[in-house]
Amino acid sequence: MFESDRGEGENDKSHPDMRRRVFLTSLGAGLGAAVLWKWSKPYAIVSAAKTTPGEVTVVKFSDDGKPLGKVTTAKVVKTEAEWQQQLPSGVFEITRHADTEFAYSGKYWNLHDKGIYRCICCDNALFSSATKFDSGTGWPSFWEPIAKENVREIRDRSLGMERVAVACTECDSHLGHVFDDGPRPTGLRYCMNSASLRFVKAA
Repeated sequence: MFESDRGEGENDKSHPDMRRRVFLTSLGAGLGAAVLWKWSKPYAIVSAAKTTPGEVTVVKFSDDGKPLGKVTTAKVVKTEAEWQQQLPSGVFEITRHADTEFAYSGKYWNLHDKGIYRCICCDNALFSSATKFDSGTGWPSFWEPIAKENVREIRDRSLGMERVAVACTECDSHLGHVFDDGPRPTGLRYCMNSASLRFVKAA
């Protein structure tokens, strides 16, 4: 039957079915993508939660942001059960299993107070408000860490792209990712999860 031979009522009845099929297909694709994203976190990042004993060198800072010098210290090593007991569920998934918080959902993305940001897991100093900037992404962003020794970078080839994940040197907590589209002088954007950080306001 040609389209012109169909009655007006037949065309009207076909539209809801078509819309329903399109909706269900789109919903399925969206859920599939979410599941794929959830389970495609790179092994290298996820395994960071399984910290092995050893020593690391970091720069210590006072709460007012003054450097106290380099120290060599034992890595913070805890079992999954110990981390789960210490951290809220969402924070545990982000810091120990490389999950990511939703944009604009964290408590620090729009914070403009002066101070330093420490690791929520081990209190290692990570970033200063002096290098924080509004990236427009919905995550707290910095153009450099408070000390290069205090963070480490991991190649992340998940999601069909290559990125660089950032972890705490002292406890291997997953912090976020670093990109090369930041402001001067470094041109970098350390895009962090608020859940991975603890802000200490300057006195």
